[in-house]
Amino acid sequence: MCEVGTRPPLAAERGEPPGGAAAAAERCRDMGEQPIFTTRAHVFQIDPSTKKNWVPASKQAVTVSYFYDSTRNSYRIISVDGAKVIINSTITPNMTFTKTSQKFGQWADSRANTVFGLGFPSEQQLTKFAEKFQEVKEAAKLARDRSQEKIETSSNHSQTSFAAKMKRESGRETPSSTRASSVNGTDDEKASHGGSAEAHLKSENDKLKIALAQSSSNVKKWETELQSLRESNARLSTALQESAASIEHWKKQFSACKEENDQLRGKIEELEEQCNEINKEKERNAQLSRRLQELETELQDKELELEELRKQGEIIPELMSECESVSEQLQAAEKKNKDLEEKVRTLRTEVEENKHRQTNLKTELKNFLDVLDGKIDELHDFRQGLSKLGVDN
Repeated sequence: MCEVGTRPPLAAERGEPPGGAAAAAERCRDMGEQPIFTTRAHVFQIDPSTKKNWVPASKQAVTVSYFYDSTRNSYRIISVDGAKVIINSTITPNMTFTKTSQKFGQWADSRANTVFGLGFPSEQQLTKFAEKFQEVKEAAKLARDRSQEKIETSSNHSQTSFAAKMKRESGRETPSSTRASSVNGTDDEKASHGGSAEAHLKSENDKLKIALAQSSSNVKKWETELQSLRESNARLSTALQESAASIEHWKKQFSACKEENDQLRGKIEELEEQCNEINKEKERNAQLSRRLQELETELQDKELELEELRKQGEIIPELMSECESVSEQLQAAEKKNKDLEEKVRTLRTEVEENKHRQTNLKTELKNFLDVLDGKIDELHDFRQGLSKLGVDN
């Protein structure tokens, strides 16, 4: 951003094209205008049909500059987007710059029959632009007051000088004629005085003619300026209509892309859900882990293909068929998994039954061992009894 007294960089220094804002600034310098303040902002214009909505006049932030015309003693706000003039607003004392938000301001231009809006990157830049607008507005008001005072002073001065000269001439003519009638009684001096008065009147008339010619030339100049402003307004109106049509076209394309994006997102979400189901099946079934890993790899490949589909948008039916095949494979895998789970349940049931049988066998074996121990003890006692009987005999 350039302040007062600093030269803005040229188009070659900034690397801009010759038809850009720098070229417009060069053309304004050639016409006698100098930039006094420059900033960058997004330019908007009020919608001429609704008078409520803002229509963007530039696709990105462009250069907005205050220019001072020393020959006309006027100030203008000029902005150019490429080779198109989007702001050409002459500042008058009746204009007002209004801050509608922290980074947005607007002003109405009755000559262009529109309202301009500027969106700034920061509140500080908006404040500087508003302060400069107020400063330029005061300068324009002061210049108008001075021009009016000069016109009034020059007209009063010419009228006063003309009246004074006429009075002096009439005053000179009266004593000379009295003196001539009283002394000579001839008309020679009277004729000479009348000729000098006519000469003064002629010179004053010539001055008035020169002033009238200058005023007529100024009128022609203002008519030329008005015509140029009308042509500029017509070009701006045409550019505004073209930008509005372009905006509608881009809006339709944006809606179509948004719908397509939503559809692709829905499909991606479906694929992600399928991936989650696959991961769950991997956790449950160790035997199917290898197959699930292969499916996961295929799904990652499909995701890459989906990314390519966003750019190409031509192989969606093939992808849908592959997804259907993957779904069928998943359904087959789920069916196999259910069969395996059923077999595992059957095996578990058989194991439980075998455990129960073993428990019953252990119980019966223990009871049998207990009975056998009792019988062995009885046999041992019986043997001891027989031994005692043998000894006694």
